[in-house]
Amino acid sequence: MGNYSKWYHPYTINEKYSERVAYFSMEFGIHQALKIYSGGLGYLAGSHMRSAYELRQNMIGIGILWRHGYYDQVRNDDQFMAVQFQKKYYSFLEDTGIMVQVNIHNNPVWVKALVLPADTFGTVPMYFLTTDIPENDYLSRTITHRLYDPELPTRIAQSIVLGIGGTKVVETLGGAAIYHMNEAHALPMVFHLFDKYRDVHEVKKRLVFTTHTPEKAGNEEHDVDLLAKMSFFGTLPVEEARQISGVYGPSLNYTLTALRLSKVANGVSKLHGEVSREMWHGNEGICEIKSITNSQNISYWQNPRLRQLLEANDDEGLLRYKAEMKKPLFELVADQTGKLFRTDVLTIVWARRFAAYKRADLLLYDLHRFFELINHSEQPVQVIWAGKPYPFDYGAISIFNKLIEISHQKNNVAVLTGYELDLSAKLKQGADIWLNTPRRPREASGTSGMTAAMNGAINFSVQDGWIPEFGRHGQNSFLFPIVDTTLPDYEQDKVDYTNMMQILETEIIPTYYHDRKKWVNIMKQSMQDVVAYFGSERMADEYYQLMYQNGK
Repeated sequence: MGNYSKWYHPYTINEKYSERVAYFSMEFGIHQALKIYSGGLGYLAGSHMRSAYELRQNMIGIGILWRHGYYDQVRNDDQFMAVQFQKKYYSFLEDTGIMVQVNIHNNPVWVKALVLPADTFGTVPMYFLTTDIPENDYLSRTITHRLYDPELPTRIAQSIVLGIGGTKVVETLGGAAIYHMNEAHALPMVFHLFDKYRDVHEVKKRLVFTTHTPEKAGNEEHDVDLLAKMSFFGTLPVEEARQISGVYGPSLNYTLTALRLSKVANGVSKLHGEVSREMWHGNEGICEIKSITNSQNISYWQNPRLRQLLEANDDEGLLRYKAEMKKPLFELVADQTGKLFRTDVLTIVWARRFAAYKRADLLLYDLHRFFELINHSEQPVQVIWAGKPYPFDYGAISIFNKLIEISHQKNNVAVLTGYELDLSAKLKQGADIWLNTPRRPREASGTSGMTAAMNGAINFSVQDGWIPEFGRHGQNSFLFPIVDTTLPDYEQDKVDYTNMMQILETEIIPTYYHDRKKWVNIMKQSMQDVVAYFGSERMADEYYQLMYQNGK
């Protein structure tokens, strides 16, 4: 047991990583039982916290304890997707005794910090903030109910709780040398730090920032007067907040402000670093934007038996065991849909957050051709979709439901609900092909393909995000040819679709059924290449070397 009201680690800190770092993120995907994440941003942050623990780094995590999580993805009576907000209780979080106060809309709100002890799930100590306590009025209690609440004032309040409340918790623990913002949600922190040090250079010395969003629209921007009214700038007068963030217009861009007040920032793949530098180029006073490619925690994600077979170079064993790994997934398919899938059939999986640019339904661009592809009796194909649309994105939910409707017509097509860490792991272990279809270059990183590759699933992907650093067509993956991004979206979709079907029909399916040697070689190469560079211990080390260590 540690004393959780002071900075504490249950291990001796590795000297290489002695700088005290507090890592702030709106979501963390740590364990199936802790439902406080929505997608890739959380999965990445969770892997980072695990690798920081394994490397014995002097870091803590700061997040929010979402009373209703993101949402529970369930089904209506007609099998279509339903959104459920269910209260969550966690017996494994401990009370730190720390309570801090923040101002929201000039109203004092209490923030309580609970701790996830390091040894519970093998992460650095993590502090989760809640306003859902008897000391607050009803409205204040709802601030930490839903991750990415659809109401703008609530989302602004959530940023204040994370940024200012979280920083005050860190100060209570004895302070940190570095405050790391994973995305700009915690931005109010910078105004709190400025108020404390009264010097922009002192703030910059302590602040680093990771951006994940390669499109302008995805970077939050809100009306300065509304932010001021909500107490986003803490105790700073609005003129002073404008001055230090270089904002003279009516709205404040979170990402741009973070770039101006950090000592260094990073994109999350080499391609995304380039896209970000280009995107923010020409804005005054921004810090350097480096690249640290996202990665995932191997010991958490990779099936250990599969890894042993790879190391033993046992081709037959690998193929046999990969077929075994499909069984838990197919039991879930049977349970949810009443369909029996076969382990000897090529299984294609598309599973990730349901955002429009990810094109979940690209495979159905020409329905007639899709049915022809999966109806082939000699070389059958099974397709599984899963993923969570934003609960208030009705367009994305209707695409999800359209997929369910189409799946009713075929025995070898399934759509699964409940896409969280456990289902994600089963899908990756059970997939032969991990299909990734974003519109390039809108995928900042896209880490699901990494954990799929760790488990013997072969990536079939658009060359976006991390893939250009990894993929070699026909050797460790199958790649879509790069499409001219100046074409209108519908033209790009058409070209990508045509290329995808051709590669499926002439390369992927024949290789799977008629050239097992080549298939297993691609699978092995993919597993070796992904573990060599895309494990999060490399990433956690790079953050210390490139971002945290002062004066370096």
